[in-house]
Amino acid sequence: MSAFVELIEIRLHFGDVHDLKGKRKLVKSLKDGLRQRFGASVAEIEGHDKWQSSTLLCALVGDSQVSNRTDGLIRFVESRVPEGCSFERDLRSLRDIRN
Repeated sequence: MSAFVELIEIRLHFGDVHDLKGKRKLVKSLKDGLRQRFGASVAEIEGHDKWQSSTLLCALVGDSQVSNRTDGLIRFVESRVPEGCSFERDLRSLRDIRN
């Protein structure tokens, strides 16, 4: 069995949020959902001081089915942030990482 890690960069836009407190509440809820539902490691990497945007980095680890979990994670984010989000994915095997 091969091991894989998939990194997902998620750029979020919150059109209906009007302050940092509102954005932080939405981002915290989203991060908690990603951790609980998908077992993802999640960190906010950009946009800490901007009230309408944020960038999250998620990591999923697993077997060859990790890309299917990523597809579900993306659908989950799109349903939670309909104002706008975009994604970049990078899948690596353990062999790729070691070399």
